[in-house]
This record gives sequence, structure tokens and C-alpha cells, in this order.
Amino acid sequence: MVPAMSDEEFDEAVGVALESIPERLASKIDNVAVFVEDVYTPEPWEDPETTLLGLYEGIPLTERGEAPWAMPDRITLYKEPILSICSSREEVVEQVRITVVHEVAHYFGIDDETLHRLGWG
Repeated sequence: MVPAMSDEEFDEAVGVALESIPERLASKIDNVAVFVEDVYTPEPWEDPETTLLGLYEGIPLTERGEAPWAMPDRITLYKEPILSICSSREEVVEQVRITVVHEVAHYFGIDDETLHRLGWG
């Protein structure tokens, strides 16, 4: 059974997940906007059945130069797919945390293969 969660409750879970990032890492996160959307809409070149829990869009720290004019990076969490794979509110909160860590790791330049190997896939 998919747990019911209001937008405000889901946003709160995202806030808690962001606050759980250790300060030594959180202090290095700059110019990143975090959003919540209901679902991911695949790009025309993607499989129309593509489902994402989260998405990082930007230039990872490991690849950027000194570009003070850069647009903010963007992390988006997708509420409906996260809810659909969880059976309790506790699972939702944990999956939100995992997804936030995964997307923030991309900001720091960690790729999917490494994240999967470390158990954050």
C-alpha cells in the first residue's frame, strides 16, 4: 500500500534529509537549488517509461572551473515514484534520505557506478 503524504510532509522529509548531510560536506554545497516535483517527464530521446526518484542537473564540482556566473545546479526529487516503492512513512523518509545523498553525491562528482558499489544506488 502506497503511504499517503501531503506535499508539506514530503517537503519536510526532504528538509530533514538535507539537514542530515554532515557539516563538513554541507558547507561545500553552494549554488544548488532543490525542488520536488510529482514525476519525471522523460526527454524525447529517452525511453518513455523512464522513472526517476531524483535527478542532479549541473556541473559537478570535480568538473567546474572558476565560473562565478554559473547558473545554480538543480536537484529534483520525484514524489510519486518514491511513494510508489515505499510501504510506510518511515520507508519514504529513508528513501528520500537515500535519494538526497545520491543526488548530492553527483554534485561532488561521484558517479552512479561508485554510488551503487557503496550502497547508495
